[in-house]
Amino acid sequence: VPRRTDFSVYIDAVEQAVADNHARLLFLANPNNPDGGVLSRHDFQRLVDLPILFVMDEAYIQFSDQRTSFLEEVLHHENLIVLRTFSKWAGLAGMRIGYGIFPEAFVPNLMRAKQPYNVSAAAEEAALVTMRNLGKAEINIEKIIEQRAYLFGALQQIPWLSPYPSQANFILCRVERYEAREVKDYLRNQGILIRYFNKPGLDDHIRISIGTSQQIQRLLTALKGYK
Repeated sequence: VPRRTDFSVYIDAVEQAVADNHARLLFLANPNNPDGGVLSRHDFQRLVDLPILFVMDEAYIQFSDQRTSFLEEVLHHENLIVLRTFSKWAGLAGMRIGYGIFPEAFVPNLMRAKQPYNVSAAAEEAALVTMRNLGKAEINIEKIIEQRAYLFGALQQIPWLSPYPSQANFILCRVERYEAREVKDYLRNQGILIRYFNKPGLDDHIRISIGTSQQIQRLLTALKGYK
């Protein structure tokens, strides 16, 4: 993960992989997981102009301040697919329901590969109810965006945490001076669950999901009391 929340550092490497290794398929999340960064239009254009099939996962796009979706670009690029899900913004993760926007030429092959009855009746009904009540979902999304801004500012005041600007419903932080696993265990003992990462390129990081104001205050109190 780069120390900034854009994709520019990767674009040259992707172009090189296409040129040298004949890569033909690229999956990219926008906003990205786990850092919450977003793809600029300039970088999007560089990627979509490559001779590859470009699949963009917009699972967190509803939490982006600008809602900078590239969904409509499918109309203009025969090599672009955009995927969406109800798991995040609509809270239907257990239902496993989503959708994709594809160039028309892909549809016959997709229908041949698709499993029959791949969406359950319960998941279908949950998605329909969500679409009938988009106003309520929008209110919840706006609350999450507001709480994210507040939490980001508060995390910046904790001297041993370096939070990344995020356009998703979580904030990734680099842990300084301490071990991320120890922070995770400390919070778990207080009934607060977070994600932690400790692998090449993402060592000593934690990821915090955006909760209610009461949950955020409880988290901040615990973090301020650490060590």
